[in-house]
Amino acid sequence: MNADSKVAVVTGSSQGIGAALVAAFRARRYRVVAIARSMPASDDPDVLPIAGNIGDRRTAERAIFEGMARFGRIDTLVNNAGIFVSKTFTSYTVADLEAVLAVNTLGFFHITQLAIAEMEKRGSGHVVQFTTTLAEQASSRVPAVLAALTKGGLNAATRTLAIEYARRGIRANAVSPGIIRTPMHLPETHAALDGLHPIGHMGEISDIVRAVLYLEDAPFVTGEILHVDGGQSAGH
Repeated sequence: MNADSKVAVVTGSSQGIGAALVAAFRARRYRVVAIARSMPASDDPDVLPIAGNIGDRRTAERAIFEGMARFGRIDTLVNNAGIFVSKTFTSYTVADLEAVLAVNTLGFFHITQLAIAEMEKRGSGHVVQFTTTLAEQASSRVPAVLAALTKGGLNAATRTLAIEYARRGIRANAVSPGIIRTPMHLPETHAALDGLHPIGHMGEISDIVRAVLYLEDAPFVTGEILHVDGGQSAGH
């Protein structure tokens, strides 16, 4: 593959949305650095698997260092890795707090800081993170203070990065999904989860992939929080 082929870094890429994003970027002939705690080996020479905890800066350092060593550039970062713990506020434990902060906040900080440092050298790049509509539209049916605390922070960070780097050729955007149909949601919960969306049903992984690819193809869009949530952000 031509050394000018773009390179995407995708966190949380061993399954679900992350794995679908890796496949989508490869279909576009991007080379991919795929990061997950339990990332399997790949027989694709244009996929670099990195196994490790994204909340540990050493994982982020290894991903960017090895990605640059193999591919020579970083064009796009998708901060897909995330943890969601729904409990009443007083039921959260310190362990819950530390786990959510480690992935949602520290994981974002470490990999994004290192990726942007490489993007600056080329004068171009794109960073996308996943947030949640619950950070903007609280729901009495889904207690989510830790999601609001961490993902709400990502909303603010996205806008701040977009402005800080607007004149340096680097864009920052976010996708704010509703509940997405994945194997983690048992079939007996689907009816209730469908009902949490004004449109009447959960989203599909393909909805999120299309949103990320839209943002990737939209050079005049930065600082955007793109809601792919079946109408949740509009009201209830």
